[in-house]
Amino acid sequence: MSSSGARFADRVALVTGGSGGIGLAVVRRLASEGARVVAVGLHQEGADAAAEAARAAGAPDAWGAACDVADEAASEAAVAGTLSRFGRLDVVVNNAGMMLFKPLAEYTGAEWARVLGVDLMGAVHFTRLLFLHGRPGAAIVNVSSVHAAMTTPLVAPYAAAKAAMLSLTRSAAIEGRERGIRANALLPGAVDTPMLWENPNIKSGAEKIDPADVGKPEDVAAAAAFLASDEARFVTGAALAVDGGRLARL
Repeated sequence: MSSSGARFADRVALVTGGSGGIGLAVVRRLASEGARVVAVGLHQEGADAAAEAARAAGAPDAWGAACDVADEAASEAAVAGTLSRFGRLDVVVNNAGMMLFKPLAEYTGAEWARVLGVDLMGAVHFTRLLFLHGRPGAAIVNVSSVHAAMTTPLVAPYAAAKAAMLSLTRSAAIEGRERGIRANALLPGAVDTPMLWENPNIKSGAEKIDPADVGKPEDVAAAAAFLASDEARFVTGAALAVDGGRLARL
């Protein structure tokens, strides 16, 4: 149990991209604070492993759902399964993401559609579904990126999707207010995950990372847990950088 106590007792939290990296850290953190957790991953094996990690961290119950978040019908099925098993949905953390790396002029329309499908439309689908099925007090946490504000070469679709996610967050906060549903965004910086170290820009040295600027997935998970909790009941439409101060430096 975390020092904050069981902030999510009797709550059901769904985390996309929950089978690794930041998503798995969020799964564990919410589980440790009493949430029943749905770990959404692209493959069933990874989703099941994340659900087991949730139970080990203290979740009263957990379920792994295989889902390509870009697929609207698959997203609907994941939420239908959540409601069937748990009877409610209180928190959605839209964390699923992907990156491609190539010059802007070389991206095809299909590649743009694939990245936007996962990084933006996945959040759109699960936001809509929480609006349909959530109750007052529900919360959305969108895991955007510092790339929404400042970016690097070769990742145009990813940066565009993460910037659009901030606009989605604002719209959801505005329209969710009368429903009692909050929406906020996180802008992680460099985080110690495979997505960081497999980045060709990092491998080639085109993008330099000071080791002091690299955070842990648990740092982002702690911020996500705060924004999803009732302690943040007066926080909506916000974008919180969790980047060790990278964006603060020009």
